Amino acid sequence: MNFSKIELRDLAVCWLALGLCFSLQYLIPQQGTSYSQSLAQFAVFLGVALIGIGAGFLFHELAHKGVAQRFGYHAEFRMWKLGLIIAVASAIISFGRFLFFAPGAVYTSTYKQPDPGQEGMISAAGPVANIILAGLFYLLASATGYSGFWSLVGAFGFQVNLWLAAFNLIPFPPLDGVKILRWNKVAWFLLVVVSWGLLLMLMLGVIK
Repeated sequence: MNFSKIELRDLAVCWLALGLCFSLQYLIPQQGTSYSQSLAQFAVFLGVALIGIGAGFLFHELAHKGVAQRFGYHAEFRMWKLGLIIAVASAIISFGRFLFFAPGAVYTSTYKQPDPGQEGMISAAGPVANIILAGLFYLLASATGYSGFWSLVGAFGFQVNLWLAAFNLIPFPPLDGVKILRWNKVAWFLLVVVSWGLLLMLMLGVIK
């Protein structure tokens, strides 16, 4: 898998911005909490966010890129500056409690006519990567006994990767779900059942 310097820069900027946006709420002292305690909480959750959702973001985009390159497409991640500004602004305005994060995407180009099947598989690679990561993070949380830093990483990574998969499967442009549904309705349905089903079970407390 080949990377340009611009692509590596854009991925790093978006990864760091994502971690900061999700951690911002812990930087504000709560009632009965000193600023130094809030700073410590912020540092801990920044690490959790960078690993948990950072992995989800990076592997989602790299999965798109890897499959696209396998089909002979030129594929590179590009940062969307306006989307990054909106993400930071939404995090600041809501003190980190609401986040609209669409910082960029993997763009593909080729000299040949795009194949709908290949486009569908490229799009499906991102949500599939998030579902696999969710499973790995769940195993991490279980193995650590739901206690300590790595337990937080596992629990947060499990939840946020399910959200990333479920959200991206919505069949609304420019999300992945549109091209997946156009390519194979059964594949789209199965991915939706797995991601949204596990997410619903998590929200209902069936799994933790």
